[in-house]
Amino acid sequence: MHQKSNIRSYIKLHFIIFIWGFTAILGALISLEAIPLVWYRLALALPFLFIWIKYKKLPLKVGVKSLVMFAVGGFIIALHWIGFFMAIKLANVSVALVTLSTGAFFTSLLEPLFFKRRIRPIEVFFGLLIVGGLYIIFRVDNLYLYGMLWALFAAFLSALFSVMNGLFVKKHSGFVLSFYQLLFGVLAISVYLLFQGDFTFDFFNLSKSDWVYLIILASVCTAYAFAASIDLMKHLSPYTIMLSINLEPIYGILLALLIFGEKELMGRQFYLGALIILAIVLLNSILKIRNRKH
Repeated sequence: MHQKSNIRSYIKLHFIIFIWGFTAILGALISLEAIPLVWYRLALALPFLFIWIKYKKLPLKVGVKSLVMFAVGGFIIALHWIGFFMAIKLANVSVALVTLSTGAFFTSLLEPLFFKRRIRPIEVFFGLLIVGGLYIIFRVDNLYLYGMLWALFAAFLSALFSVMNGLFVKKHSGFVLSFYQLLFGVLAISVYLLFQGDFTFDFFNLSKSDWVYLIILASVCTAYAFAASIDLMKHLSPYTIMLSINLEPIYGILLALLIFGEKELMGRQFYLGALIILAIVLLNSILKIRNRKH
């Protein structure tokens, strides 16, 4: 019975990673620019998370100090998603996902600052190898430069967000934490859009296909994937989850090739650079988990 439960958990884990990879595909399919796209993602995901919190009967009341920190986290995650979708719009899904996977390296540099430990020389070495992988990809076609820079910006913010949440989640439910961060994220973007005068009839006049893709993005790829990934931590070890998450760029690239065809097909240099980056990210995850065990 326990073995069957584990098998179901493994299947569910890879389904969630597949969903995360599909997020990039939706970003390419939705006709909106990055900032309106993120606004809709946050705004539509909030009701789904709220329903889940009420279903689980979790208390939403938090202190003022926590709200301020959640606001900072919400601003960071909003900027992260803007950077992510900008990278997809300016380059393509493959370039964005591979460059975004450098977030694991940024995390290894930021963790010592937040958790007060020394930077390990091996992590600096891995960082240099990742830079080498990015250089190989950049040489493929410098038209992707701006997309890669946005993806690097998003990767850094993703790492910062993850490390900060590592501190927050010790005191607060992950669902409540996420709800407030999404709420503050959408409020921050709303203020920007108001000052820009972008809240017009055209802003809300979307095509049917955009509405369908946005609802899938908000419900399945944001609210469901988050809730399900938290639940899986009860059944699978952090080692299994962390290693499996490194498959996200691979799933995303394969999906992009199937859906977009030649538009996503890259040269040998790109795949060599991607292989170097993904291998280093995977090796870094393995060593990191082993060090925690000893």
